[in-house]
Amino acid sequence: MNTPEPMFVRELARIDDPQFVSGQVAGHRARRLIDAPDAVFADPFVLMAEDWSPPGLFGFHPHRGIETVTFVIEGAIEHRDSAGHEGVIQAGDAQWMTAGRGIRHEENPPAGTIAHTLQLWVNLPAAEKMADPRYQDLVASALPVRSEDGVEVRVFSGAYGGMVSPTLNHLPVTMFEVRAENSIAFRHSFAATDNAFVYVLEGAVEIGAAGNLLKASQLGWLTRSEEPGSSELIIAARGTVGRFLLFAGQPLREPIAFEGPFVMNTQAEIQHAFADYRAGHF
Repeated sequence: MNTPEPMFVRELARIDDPQFVSGQVAGHRARRLIDAPDAVFADPFVLMAEDWSPPGLFGFHPHRGIETVTFVIEGAIEHRDSAGHEGVIQAGDAQWMTAGRGIRHEENPPAGTIAHTLQLWVNLPAAEKMADPRYQDLVASALPVRSEDGVEVRVFSGAYGGMVSPTLNHLPVTMFEVRAENSIAFRHSFAATDNAFVYVLEGAVEIGAAGNLLKASQLGWLTRSEEPGSSELIIAARGTVGRFLLFAGQPLREPIAFEGPFVMNTQAEIQHAFADYRAGHF
């Protein structure tokens, strides 16, 4: 009789709690939660910014080679881009924009308001960096939700408990919003080789068998195995209701060149992106 291989249990590997940086305009506050490409923990995630943004902060600007995922914590965001896409997302919603070969967009709150948002940059594989631009509004009320035993999981991307998100990805990425009652545990099994992190929106949670604590506004990187197989993640709310985002993705393990709003594989491709933008090819 074959004995099944023990499942890799995810633990909390590192906690990031960055300080605020100077705002770009009056009324703007910001934190850079993921600050640069990180082959050890973050690949395929490039950066993640938390912003409290007034109108007019993020006017039209370009991107190439990535997908941007914007989650609204408070307020609302209005989006327009050079491919003709428009949308408005409210608190609890997200937008998933594929920059691909090049797009210009703006995203700002309505006049007289401040929007509290998270924006994650997801790297595209080399073969998909010049894909057609695409935009998806992910309205929370229209997404799959699984509720049981004091845990509610909203599936923004990927699959959980038989619930599959309709979100289109060039690179498979898990994005869940989870709410758990005090002392109730969320459990999820996914590839042991995926890089993954948790961002706590409310309350505090304990992660893994070791029960290391992650508090509101902290980002926790999870351990990862180099061996193929499955892993189990256990996150329990502590003290109050816990609300958090879980992101996971398979590392690309490709060269990366990152400058300004462009993420490519070589410096020559970065220079080509700047040249294309200046020539009006986006």
